[in-house]
Formats: sequence, structure tokens, C-alpha cells
Amino acid sequence: MSAPPGLCAVILAAGASSRMGQDKALLPWPPSLPGAAPAPSPGGNTLLSATIAALQPFVEATVVVAGTNAERLAPIAAACGASLVLNPAPERGQFSSLQVGLRAALDRGSNAAMITPVDCPPLSATSFQALQTAFAQALERGLWAVAPVYNGKHGHPLLAGRKLIQAFLRAPVTSNARKVRRACAQHIEYIPVPDPLLTADMNTPEQYATTAAQIFSPKS
Repeated sequence: MSAPPGLCAVILAAGASSRMGQDKALLPWPPSLPGAAPAPSPGGNTLLSATIAALQPFVEATVVVAGTNAERLAPIAAACGASLVLNPAPERGQFSSLQVGLRAALDRGSNAAMITPVDCPPLSATSFQALQTAFAQALERGLWAVAPVYNGKHGHPLLAGRKLIQAFLRAPVTSNARKVRRACAQHIEYIPVPDPLLTADMNTPEQYATTAAQIFSPKS
């Protein structure tokens, strides 16, 4: 069973990355061991290109929402086969980028979205497949969305059907995704995934280094 036709990836990449000190979309990903040459990638080895590549097998289209960094991100999006859309006022916050991205998905004929901020490390293909399958089954039962959970912590991507998309778009731009999801909680199902990276935070250089070390640490 697969997700419904028209599933569009929406990658939110318009943030200022002020705590990181550099654009998080352009961080090297996957992190490489010292002295190791990164594997070649169409859009370079960045967090944005890795996120696009990870989501594309499970969607029909990909939208990247950029802000003042649009000129830097446009070549990566184009090389990876994604569409870039501009949030004209990213200072309004991430929820404004979400609404821009969802409108762009609907304009492209999509009826569902796989939503993630660019600073969330991509999950494994196994986890994406589990989420895609669970999403199709959830929609058949009348639910609106699914999202992953690892050790009790929720994460991304959020797979949202038309009803949750409409709830996001009806909300004022001053709202936030968490508030809307809380109001629609009875319509969202959380799917366990085996990815410790789901709980990773990458808002600062220290958190990025910790996540990189987690990738290379020996498996117990």
C-alpha cells in the first residue's frame, strides 16, 4: 500500500540560523570523518541536498521554502530536482514558511504533504517507508496525519492530509504548528520508528557536532 497520489515534500529552510552562526541548510551532510572524502551528490553534500534525496523516493514533488537565503539555496534545489518558493517575510517565523510551502504544494496539485524543517536529520529509508504505509492506512480510517516517534519523543516529517493542511492554512500567521497539531490531536497518529536521529537537535554548532558524533559512534 502506498501513500495517496500527490504527496509533496515541503522542506522549511527559510530560517536565519542565528544560533548556528551559518545557514543550517548548507551544513555538510552526512558529516564526514576527518580526512574522508564525501560521496558525490547532485546538489553538493549539504543538509538540504541530503533531505531532498531522502524524501524524494516517497513523494511526487518537492518544495523548498527559502527566505533571504534563496539565492544560495536555489542552485541546490534545482540540481536535486526540487522547486524553490520564497517566503517574502521569513521574519514572521517558521509557521509563515509552512503556510507558504503548503500553498505551493496545493498549487502544484498535491493533496498531501510530507513536512520537515531542514535542520532535522533525514531518517532512514525504512522509517520513511513505514510512515508512508501508515499514512495511507490512517487516511483510510479517517485520520488526518501521521508523524514519527522514538522513545516517546515526537519528530519529523509530519505527513499531513488535506484536512490538516486546511487547518494549518486557516490558522493566523501568528499561530504555530504545535498549537494547530494540539487542536487536531485526535486526528493524528504517531508511528514508532527505529531512528535515534529523530531526537537530535541541531540549533547550535555544539549540537551539530554531537549529532555527527552520534552517527559515527559504534553501534552497541
